[in-house]
Amino acid sequence: MADALDRAGRHLLARGVSEPRRDASVLLGHATGLSREKMVARPDRAIDESQRHSFAALIGRRAAREPVARILGRRGFWKSVLRVTPDTLDPRPDSETLIEALLSEAGEANGGRHVLDLGTGSGCLLLALLGEWACARGVGVDLSAAAVAVARVNALELGLAARCRFVVGDWGRPLKERFDVVVANPPYLSEAEIGRCEAEVARYEPRLALYGGADGLDAYRAVVPQLGPLLTPGGLVAIEIGRGQARAVTAMVEAGGLLIVGVRADLSGIDRCVLARRR
Repeated sequence: MADALDRAGRHLLARGVSEPRRDASVLLGHATGLSREKMVARPDRAIDESQRHSFAALIGRRAAREPVARILGRRGFWKSVLRVTPDTLDPRPDSETLIEALLSEAGEANGGRHVLDLGTGSGCLLLALLGEWACARGVGVDLSAAAVAVARVNALELGLAARCRFVVGDWGRPLKERFDVVVANPPYLSEAEIGRCEAEVARYEPRLALYGGADGLDAYRAVVPQLGPLLTPGGLVAIEIGRGQARAVTAMVEAGGLLIVGVRADLSGIDRCVLARRR
């Protein structure tokens, strides 16, 4: 097993994978059904021919720069593991900044909050918030019907389907109700940034969830004017932003009549979340 892992790690390194040993270990565990602890405890354990072929196929996919989460069909986010498909953006730790910001500002009490997730994708943001607020209910909206189908499956598997619904729509346009909390992760990569993306993103992530127009701000121009009418008085909104977009997005939010509560950075120190409140 150790020899197979070493060879796979070297192969992935040569193909430009950023964390080859870690990825090889995860894929070996998937191929063999063994936990990381068991692999560490018995590095000399033999793997059979079927497992060897399965592992080789997985490593081939990763060497082509297919993300590990896409290969496995699942991704950890906040406190849950979610299904992901080619129709959904891979949930990333950066987006957990929005959850932390809302929990800090709104508190963790189990109030009956009504939550809206615009551009829901896999449903990761909405489902994380419903998991924290046991009495909350919510709505997730996405332009992609395929992504909405994935979000519904995730809600069902997490036992949250009774407290949320998902609809296909263009941001908040199909909605007539108001919400206490709105969370959104719009596409924010510019044309230039799309061209500089790693292969894992450029080849495998849905462009609909990435591309924000020539300057990366097209989606904000569409969604920010809708926020005021969607929020209850005093309602909170958390919007994910890309690198260097804080000033432009906060200006849009203020122009939309909302009060800026703050800008929160992710673990890398990059401004990642604009937090605002309806006056």
